[in-house]
Amino acid sequence: MFYESFKTLYWREFKSVREGAEFFHVNVATVRRWLDGTVPINPMAEKLLIVKSLGYLPNDMRWRGFRVDEVRAVLITPTGREFSPKELESFVNWRDEYLQLIELHGHLDNVKYYPAKENVLPFRGGRRMTAAPWIPTKFK
Repeated sequence: MFYESFKTLYWREFKSVREGAEFFHVNVATVRRWLDGTVPINPMAEKLLIVKSLGYLPNDMRWRGFRVDEVRAVLITPTGREFSPKELESFVNWRDEYLQLIELHGHLDNVKYYPAKENVLPFRGGRRMTAAPWIPTKFK
């Protein structure tokens, strides 16, 4: 990847140098050097940036327009529909039921639009314990 394309993609995905440094797990100075072009860009950082920009989906024509919202953990289609992981897991059963209903009754004229179900994060309700601060052994 060239420096200009890396820089363009970087600023499309991140709001600040610090945010990108946290994502790549490097120092802020390293990211600044990558963006300036004084240091060659780490090939794994290039690949990570491409994966992040694609929304964690393969670079394939069939997935064009699909995105993953990592904050809400939903798959977004090109038309804007959203699917949570639980909905995708039960999609196969819905499809079989749908096909059987179409065989029995035919297609519906006016179909009601339903938004994606709430995607509840695991360990809700404050049950997850906070991590203890790390203290080096020589300071204990």
